[in-house]
Amino acid sequence: MITAQVPLYQAKAEFFRMLGHPVRIRVLELLQDGPMAVKDLLEAIVIEPSSLSQQLAVLRRSGIVTSTREGSTVTYALAGGDVADLLGAARRILAELLAGQEDLLAQLRGPGVSGASKESS
Repeated sequence: MITAQVPLYQAKAEFFRMLGHPVRIRVLELLQDGPMAVKDLLEAIVIEPSSLSQQLAVLRRSGIVTSTREGSTVTYALAGGDVADLLGAARRILAELLAGQEDLLAQLRGPGVSGASKESS
């Protein structure tokens, strides 16, 4: 049986969809500093254990994190350094977007702006 390859843009969309949950992003941010046990992730995120487990399973299935078990302790780690780079890039992009919104807000609040009358003429 021949299987069609997924186009790169679709694979990227699925990747970003996998990242599309606040808990998953927070887990990845925490793991940037090194591996963490589930109990430590629970303390840092303050979430129900079942919810964290569900989100960790999504990250693990995607291959973006790895897990190891030592006795009753399960520890998670980033699968590679590129994840930290991606999160850093996202932070820079958000900072630029928010700075742009700040500039627009300052313009809207600025003196001498008469609103719709000049825009509609």
